[in-house]
Amino acid sequence: MVQEKFIEYISFEKRYSHHTIQAYTKDLSQFSNFLNEQYGISDLTSAEHQQIRSWIVHLMETGLSERSVLRKLSTLKSYYKYLHRNQVIDHNPTLIVIAPKIPSRNPEFVGEEKMQNLFEQIDFGNDYIGVRDKMILEVFYGTGIRLSELIDLQTYDVSLENCTMKVLGKRNKERIIPFTQKMGKQLSAYLEMKEDQGFNAESALFVTNKGKKLYPRLVYRIVNKYLSMVTTLTKRSPHVLRHTFATHMLNKGADLNAIKEFLGHANLAATQVYTHNTVDKLKKIYRQAHPRA
Repeated sequence: MVQEKFIEYISFEKRYSHHTIQAYTKDLSQFSNFLNEQYGISDLTSAEHQQIRSWIVHLMETGLSERSVLRKLSTLKSYYKYLHRNQVIDHNPTLIVIAPKIPSRNPEFVGEEKMQNLFEQIDFGNDYIGVRDKMILEVFYGTGIRLSELIDLQTYDVSLENCTMKVLGKRNKERIIPFTQKMGKQLSAYLEMKEDQGFNAESALFVTNKGKKLYPRLVYRIVNKYLSMVTTLTKRSPHVLRHTFATHMLNKGADLNAIKEFLGHANLAATQVYTHNTVDKLKKIYRQAHPRA
C-alpha cells in the first residue's frame, strides 16, 4: 500500500520522530475518512485540490486553529510530493492549495522573577517525586529542550564531569547542550536518590515512581501544576519553559545563532520570533529612561 510505503519513507529515510510519524498517520487517516464520507473517494491518490481545500474549510469550521490546520496541510503536501516524485500520480494537487494565514503572536514566557520564585520559594518536597519534578523544571528552564527530548533523555546522555547533555532532537539530529555546575550538582543529587529508589541506573533519566519511562501527559501535568503557582499565563506547558529559556537568554545578551543551536532549530527564522520580546523590552526601557520619550 502506498500510504504504508510513505510512512516507511518518513520513518527510515527522513528519520522523523515517533511523534511526527504518529501525527502524519493520523492526518492521512482523517483526510481519508473525509474523502470517503463527503465524496465517496476511497483512494487518496484520486483526490484533487478541490477536495483538499474542502477539507481545510471543514477543519476551520470545526474550530481547529490555523496552526493545526497548517500542520495537517503540511502532511498532505509531503504525502503528495512523495507520490508525485515516485510517479504514483501525474501531478501534485497540493501545489495550488493556499494555506491559511497564521496570526502573528509573540511566544508566551514566564518572567525572570517568577522563575526565581518557582525554584526558591515553592516547596516541592524531599521525596523522590518532589526532587524529580523540580529537576524536570530545572532541566526545561536550564536547557530549553523539548518535551519529547526530555522524555527520551537517558542517564548516560548526561555528563556530570563536563556539565553537558546529549539531546536527540527532531529528525534524530543530536546536539550537545551545556548546563551550569549548579545544575550538575542538582542532577548528581537526583541520580543518587533515583538509585536509592532501586531504579536502573542506566534507564531513562527521568522515570515514574515505579521506575517506568515518563509519558507526555504526566510531564505536562507536572509543569502545569508548578507554573500555576507562580504565573497566570493561559499556557503553562513545557513549551512555555522553552520560550522562557530562549527569551531570558536573549534578554541577557546571548547571540541569536547560539540560541538557535541550543534550541535545535533547523534555521534562524524559527529563532527570530524571540527577538520581538527583546524589542518590546527595549521599548519599555526607552520610554522609562529617555528624557523625550
